Amino acid sequence: MVQVSVLASFSSRQQDVKSNAHKFLSLFNAGMFVRRVGSVLVLSIGLLLIALVAPAEAKYASMVVDADTGEVLHAVNADNRNYPASLTKMMTLYLLFDALDRGEVKLTDLIPVSAHAAVQAPSKLGLRPGQTIVVEDAILGLCTKSANDAAVAVGEFLGGSESAFAEIMTRKARELGMRQTVFRNASGLPNLSQFSSARDMATLARALMHNHARQYHYFSTQKFTYNGETMRNHNHLMEWYDGVDGIKTGYIGASGFNLVASVKRDGRRLIGVVFGGQSAAARDRHMAQLLDAAFARGPGSAGVEIADMPEQKDEDEAPVPSAGKAKSKVAVDQTDYHAVMKAMASGQAGHLSAATKPVKAARAKAVVEDDASGDADEDNWGIQVGAYAQQAKAKAAAADARQKLGKLVADGEVSIARSKGRHAPYRARLIGLPQDTAREACRRLGKSHISCAVINAG
Repeated sequence: MVQVSVLASFSSRQQDVKSNAHKFLSLFNAGMFVRRVGSVLVLSIGLLLIALVAPAEAKYASMVVDADTGEVLHAVNADNRNYPASLTKMMTLYLLFDALDRGEVKLTDLIPVSAHAAVQAPSKLGLRPGQTIVVEDAILGLCTKSANDAAVAVGEFLGGSESAFAEIMTRKARELGMRQTVFRNASGLPNLSQFSSARDMATLARALMHNHARQYHYFSTQKFTYNGETMRNHNHLMEWYDGVDGIKTGYIGASGFNLVASVKRDGRRLIGVVFGGQSAAARDRHMAQLLDAAFARGPGSAGVEIADMPEQKDEDEAPVPSAGKAKSKVAVDQTDYHAVMKAMASGQAGHLSAATKPVKAARAKAVVEDDASGDADEDNWGIQVGAYAQQAKAKAAAADARQKLGKLVADGEVSIARSKGRHAPYRARLIGLPQDTAREACRRLGKSHISCAVINAG
């Protein structure tokens, strides 16, 4: 009996020990879970703070690489973070090409246009809420017109919402080895925490060529007609520099004039990247000089290899929702465009390098007044229809000219410019126009006896 009692007592104590052990392990696991969650939260908050307090540097950078070998032939500030502007659309197109290659999307599919997409700032196709655009037209609109409304429509079509698509863009950037890049939208319109680097854009350009050779030809499209309007490609380097067949221009006031160019001569292809050009023409001339110098060097004569070209690994990719499964509810970005422009302009002044000293604080202020484009580039001309003592009268005059000119200046933006000085007049302007359009606008207004002057608004 004693033996049985002892055994029973031992068994009871054993059960208590097991119970206490289970409780301890549960508490331990719970504590580990809390610590892990806490670590993730701390890491997430840290990354968010980095994104908020370390915006792009908005200064000059350039790079030239051999498209096949990755050899770096020239590099200045190649890893500095800069605002990519409409170079962003290279990734938007990359993901659309991915979807085409996987068979999830066809060139003839129709992309719905949301209210969010339709209200994007120029440059744009003028898409209306509720309408649709054919996939191939969207591609051509991005490659030539750099249409922000079409870019957002594509992002929503593939990702369900623009913000979700931006996350997919960033994940793809990491997969391709783009370490300095974060995307926040599909268009390149101003966002303080959207940035990239010359090296990353060279990497993306190479990936487009190697992984999407079938679609690369779209970047060399010279003209595109949509809804009765013929639009020229913003990349005017293709018109005069032998061998150029792409890829993308970009401009917002806080970034300066950006360009990723691809050129092939004598069986050798180079990729050039320039950030922070002072004007479209100056940027193009500088790019030509960089490419000339790079072609003068033989293969293997300079530089080092950049990262190997990553292969497409569709089975390992983060899934991109197909068009049919995309969320119907679109998350609308409530960011105030002009507030972001002001913040970017004010943040630019402290980050000007010696190479960009001519772009001073006055230029930064002009961003707030004159910039209303995610990719103005060659459309940096405008017209001035008078100078007035009162701002309201200047706005009325510009709006009246816009109404009279109608479709001709559909992409133009009313801008009221004023020089320093207490009694300086308010100048009524329409900006964001190609030079030929600006000249035609003044010709038409002249027939109506309205004072007009062509201006370079860049």
